[in-house]
Amino acid sequence: MIKTSIISFSGGLDSTSLLLHLLSKENKVYCLSFNYGQKHQIEITKAKHNIEYFNSRGYDVKHKIINLKDCADILSSSLTNPHKTIPKGYYKEESMMSTVVPNRNAIFSSILYGYALTVSKHINDNVSISLGVHSGDHAIYPDCRKDFYDKIMESFKIGNWDSNKIDIYLPYLTYNKSDILEDALKSIKKLNLNFDKVFKNTITSYNPDKDGLSEGKTGSDIERILAFDSLGLKDPLDYKDSWENVLEYAKKAEKDFKEQ
Repeated sequence: MIKTSIISFSGGLDSTSLLLHLLSKENKVYCLSFNYGQKHQIEITKAKHNIEYFNSRGYDVKHKIINLKDCADILSSSLTNPHKTIPKGYYKEESMMSTVVPNRNAIFSSILYGYALTVSKHINDNVSISLGVHSGDHAIYPDCRKDFYDKIMESFKIGNWDSNKIDIYLPYLTYNKSDILEDALKSIKKLNLNFDKVFKNTITSYNPDKDGLSEGKTGSDIERILAFDSLGLKDPLDYKDSWENVLEYAKKAEKDFKEQ
């Protein structure tokens, strides 16, 4: 039986893996990408490129971009404020807390839920909402934890009619980045897609240049680089430096953090 899913699709590694996961389970997928004034808006361009690729391979994925960029002026975060610098270093360092966007996933989830109710009414069937939140986010981002989603879904159900037709699916909640990438490998094999092509069309860096190239030194970069290496893979994404150098930096950052 075909299920219908609506996902938050940033264009990053996690949400792209989630999309692959759902497609491999023969879900009908609707993707929402959010422009909230993030510095790394190139992720939305990459998201569009992957949607085009999936559609060209016969997978009918719907995609809408939601404009929330006025939020950048009212949400204090180094991800949106041009006067704040994105910190470098290991992902779980306290400095990474500057990248928290206040209430971001609550905002995204609310829009996903409203869209799910609308789609559910249109197709007269149940719909799931899905996000690629995972355990690596828990230390820094409180809106990526299970208790947050338990409570927010409870509120959504109280505040809407027909909520019995909507549920939430968070398959990566207990996964780390390597687990997510490994799941993506399985999905891509099942879907007969090109792994390098798909993940070259993703970006995880919070601080790329206008061409999407990163130094590989922000926490999100480091987590991604280490995930590829843990599976014996080279990241197909281009960096400003060689793969060998960005990998060396990532390993040193992790080692230094663990020795603190």
